[in-house]
Amino acid sequence: MIQSMSVAERPRERLCSYGPAALGDHELITILLGTGARGRPVTQVAAEVLKVIDLNGARTGIEELLRIRGLGPAKATVISAALELARRVLCPGRARISVPADVIPLVSHYSDRKQEYFLCLSLNGAHEVTATRVVSVGLINRALVHPREVFAEPVNDRATAIVVAHNHPSGHVEPSREDREVTERLGAAGRTLGIQLLDHIIFSTEGYYSFLENGAL
Repeated sequence: MIQSMSVAERPRERLCSYGPAALGDHELITILLGTGARGRPVTQVAAEVLKVIDLNGARTGIEELLRIRGLGPAKATVISAALELARRVLCPGRARISVPADVIPLVSHYSDRKQEYFLCLSLNGAHEVTATRVVSVGLINRALVHPREVFAEPVNDRATAIVVAHNHPSGHVEPSREDREVTERLGAAGRTLGIQLLDHIIFSTEGYYSFLENGAL
């Protein structure tokens, strides 16, 4: 609970001292919520809000937020308004991917997560990002990251290409054997579907590894 934290550890105080960029997504949502509900600390409610946003991304609506226990209409509308403001002010156009480093600002807020998040970015013919989605959460392996799960939404998006990315909570970005196997399978599936796998990026708070840049794709 917020009250049990030292003053220096509390999200609002940390934001004032270090700026919003120093806070994790969970802390930013905690600030927006302000307080929790009876039997539901604000940090717990914020964690569930983050799960919903991770799942739905920019499509997160008020209906999904209101399903969270401890989140009433007043606080749900605050979160919904914040998401819409971010879309309008910070992302008025579509990001265009020219080099692997262009992907990092779109996924870096997952870099401090304690689990691995596997993400898929749909791109149009101009290599503009039309959608960013969480495909799976957990250790990356061939069972969790199946081509049908990765390509299902890009097919609906009429994407011409995709970029996949996942975080390494350990901080090390060197690809594992499983990472390489997943990349090979996705590349083959993309060639069959006519949706090119442009890159697979592994990232952390320490940096990133691009399969494309390293000639591994």
